[in-house]
Amino acid sequence: MEKTWKYLAIIICAAVLGGSGLVPAKVLASTKMPAFALESVRDGKRINSDSFEGKALLVTFFATWCPSCLQEIPALVKLQQEFGANGFSVVALSVDQGGSQSVAELVEQQAINYPVLMADAETAENFGGVYGIPVSFLVNKSGNVVKRYPGLVPHSVLAKDVQSLVD
Repeated sequence: MEKTWKYLAIIICAAVLGGSGLVPAKVLASTKMPAFALESVRDGKRINSDSFEGKALLVTFFATWCPSCLQEIPALVKLQQEFGANGFSVVALSVDQGGSQSVAELVEQQAINYPVLMADAETAENFGGVYGIPVSFLVNKSGNVVKRYPGLVPHSVLAKDVQSLVD
């Protein structure tokens, strides 16, 4: 009987921590993505978060001077190519302080195929505070943040998680 309680306690702890794979990411969806209206670096128009309604998103905070952020761009471009037609979009939010010109140049140089917007302090705070970059948030089609990725994340991990939301 004691062994049964031990195994049950292990299973419950793993489920509570969510790291075991016993609880799918979709079940953890509970935090609404914060609303925002930010300037696009491509044309200066304001893009409202409502324009992404019904799509799965990977919202990523980055800067042009961040080596890890620059290293991540090819994986994000690839994600957009792979899943864009299935109701998914990467949305990059730049925390660069020098204005949108350098960000727009990076978008062109790297042939970035997803929306790139200039973040503001309020948006960063509304996402729970951005204390390091890159940091990304996976948002399901209902508009709920289901996962947070601090730092550089391999394409294979992101692709697996995005695939689970667009199926």
